[in-house]
Amino acid sequence: MEAPFVDWLLARLPRDPRLEVPPGDDAAVLRPPAGRRTVVTVDLLTEGVDFLLGGDTTPQRVGHKALAVNLSDLAAMGARPEAAVVAVALPRSGAAAIGAGLHAGMAPLAARFGVTIAGGDTNTWDGPLVISVTAIGSVLPGAAWRRDGARPGDLLVVTGPCGGSLLGRHLDVEPRCHEALEIAERFTVHAAIDISDGLSLDLARMMRSSATGGIVDLSRVPIHPDAFRRSRLDDDGISPLDHALSDGEDFELLLALPPAAALALVIDPPSGLAPAIIGEVTAGEGLAARRADGALQRLQPKGWLHDGQ
Repeated sequence: MEAPFVDWLLARLPRDPRLEVPPGDDAAVLRPPAGRRTVVTVDLLTEGVDFLLGGDTTPQRVGHKALAVNLSDLAAMGARPEAAVVAVALPRSGAAAIGAGLHAGMAPLAARFGVTIAGGDTNTWDGPLVISVTAIGSVLPGAAWRRDGARPGDLLVVTGPCGGSLLGRHLDVEPRCHEALEIAERFTVHAAIDISDGLSLDLARMMRSSATGGIVDLSRVPIHPDAFRRSRLDDDGISPLDHALSDGEDFELLLALPPAAALALVIDPPSGLAPAIIGEVTAGEGLAARRADGALQRLQPKGWLHDGQ
């Protein structure tokens, strides 16, 4: 199956001038953009852990997500997407159809964000579907956003509402690549992270990397309508706000900016973006939640913890 599928795939990968040696050789050769630094990220998705094939969870949606989560990482670095390589272990039963579906999910996303699929690897086995995407981006020297640059006095901005992603948005990821590039061009950003494992948990990671603390204004956290739906459907006592703080898989950006830049971003955001200021960076460590009456209480970070974290 592997050789015919690879031939089928190579015939459908568009040629790109960034590739001096295109897919099909032992390795691709990428022409890095002049005067820019290379940004590399990788993410691996496994059936049974990250998704369950069947029903609405089609190979197309899995392919889309596999590329999109990597593009979200590039967005969190303020990087421009350039290329990707894809490795898959396909279930032996239905391998060709699954592989074609993965490609069908990736191709439109790659075209929309200017990503050239530079190659990869395929295999079949008796296990579940496994897909790993390595995405390559570029950024001007010294301009990459990082997690460790937040400063006391910065304001915390989230680029959109959070919570309830497992009702479907966790597969239909919309990476904020275009928006990140516009923000990087127009505003000063001290630190950034994408919200993959939960707003409060990813905020805690950014604050820990920056050796700072953070205060979250609970009344200002933007809550996605899916968080309200999930709270009603589950009927488990978890509030929409709690879902927004801990569900993860939102893939919005969380940014720490100087106050003037944060206010300017919220007043005049990139098209289609609805950013909100949700708190501030403080000296010290740990997270606090500020209630509507102004009282502070400890905020315990919650979200998806991967094995070993």
